[in-house]
Amino acid sequence: MQVVVLAGGVGSRLLPWTNRIPKPLLPMLDKTLLEQVISSVPKDMIDEVVVAGGYKVDMIKSYFSNSEFDFDLTIVPEDKPLGTGGALGNCRDVVSGTFACFNGDIISSLSIKSLLDLHKSNGGIGTLGLWEVSDPTRFGIVGLDDDSKITQFMEKPLPEQVFSNLINAGSYVFEDDIFDYIPKKKNSIEREVFPLLAEEKLLNGQKFEGYFIDSGTRSSWCDAVRTCIDNNRFSKGEICGKSWFNKPFGKVEEGSIIIDSMVGKNTEIMHSVIENSTILDGTKVSKNVSIESSLIGENVTIGSNSKITNMIVEHDSVIPADSILSDGQWP
Repeated sequence: MQVVVLAGGVGSRLLPWTNRIPKPLLPMLDKTLLEQVISSVPKDMIDEVVVAGGYKVDMIKSYFSNSEFDFDLTIVPEDKPLGTGGALGNCRDVVSGTFACFNGDIISSLSIKSLLDLHKSNGGIGTLGLWEVSDPTRFGIVGLDDDSKITQFMEKPLPEQVFSNLINAGSYVFEDDIFDYIPKKKNSIEREVFPLLAEEKLLNGQKFEGYFIDSGTRSSWCDAVRTCIDNNRFSKGEICGKSWFNKPFGKVEEGSIIIDSMVGKNTEIMHSVIENSTILDGTKVSKNVSIESSLIGENVTIGSNSKITNMIVEHDSVIPADSILSDGQWP
């Protein structure tokens, strides 16, 4: 089957990382974020991956064309922002039959095979993966009947409008008939298409257990890294002390404490403490540095006695000794 990934944004919530690297190519363990997203689909089920994207699409195409993958990659570019519905609708000329579709940030334990089974047995145009939350007001919520048919859909309801704690998990199986319901202009599939399909009883829903993370922010990226480590979502590299280290390893000075973190290739970490963070390739961390819940870019140099908390640090940055950085971006 074909797999569509909706990745049209510039990744503004992960700036300044995404100034240079488009979000789908950001490394999450030994894979790109895009590869982690589509890993819900078994490799032998994927014929083609269609990326609906509008930012640095040439880099995405070059990466996949120069790597060994068992599927074809097609880029459907957006010349201007089209919204989730417009981005999907833009793929109408290259997608056919039954296909999977994912929002470009989703890391989850969803079984696409299970979703596909429900889709085939229930019929209709779409089947949505559903996740249960305590506060659904930031999401699209669904009403679900005993036959797994979606009866209502509302995007980001007010507290007094909440009728369900089941939310849209950004993972779908669709028939190409959905393109008949998507306007050929900028639109939101969540606000304009799903409510109409729900009213016509053409959507199914399946709740799943395990984990569900929208990895598009600093804090949720850290959550996704921990989850990928805990669930062995990597094929190379090595786990040490609840952290993942890529090969070739760099130098980690004895006495350093590295917990729940991802450490890239050829890094150098002197006597320091790193917790719940991502350190990309080629970065050098001097002595007595504390890094917590932060994303450190490629080839960064961090001076001694610095404290970095809740930060995203741009690639190739130099952070002076004795710096105290928190809750933002560098530079």
